[in-house]
Amino acid sequence: MKKFVVFFGIVVILVIAIFLSYSLFLGKDIKKENNNFLKNNINTMEENTPLKNKKIAMIIAFRDFRDEEYFVPKGILEKAGAEILTASTATGTAIGADGGETKVDILLTDLNLDELDAVLFVGGPGCLKYLDKEDSYDLLKEVVAKNKTLGSICISPVILAKAGVLKGKRATVWSSVLDKSSIRILEENGAIYEDKPVVIDGKIVTANGPAAASEFAQAVIKVLTTN
Repeated sequence: MKKFVVFFGIVVILVIAIFLSYSLFLGKDIKKENNNFLKNNINTMEENTPLKNKKIAMIIAFRDFRDEEYFVPKGILEKAGAEILTASTATGTAIGADGGETKVDILLTDLNLDELDAVLFVGGPGCLKYLDKEDSYDLLKEVVAKNKTLGSICISPVILAKAGVLKGKRATVWSSVLDKSSIRILEENGAIYEDKPVVIDGKIVTANGPAAASEFAQAVIKVLTTN
């Protein structure tokens, strides 16, 4: 009977030891899996928000900016983690050519480029009326001088050309079968026109219209994350 008790005690001790070893091993394995899960999710979050901590100003006409060229890139850039400031020549509610409305956060002349990573000009029927001015030219020259990313879509590359920042640069712009004047303005001011939806030359991204809005935003993300 005594031998049985001793044997039973040894068996119990072995069972407890095996259980404790398995629990310790399982605990380490679970901890390892949790760490890997956390690491992978952090990497995924970083990949999904490549513009985290980036600040971008989008310049629009106070009336008749092109809706798609503002709202589509803005949504994509915000989803990528960027903070968007909307700037114009007046404060209040800006209205797009298709009726879209947005709040203007700041005057174009009050932008502080030291706080910005990129400046994007949006096109539309009201673009040249409201933005083709010395204030825009001065801002554009400063953007290039400070080596910031510069984007321009639709007819707005005309403003960049007049400001002199496209000289020697490859760029595209909106044009039509009946109106090639925008191309002529770019070339007269030293730009190298390319008939493409989106063109990247260094830190300057240009696009030729609303159909290229999504590609334009992706190109801006590419420049901001690789330069």
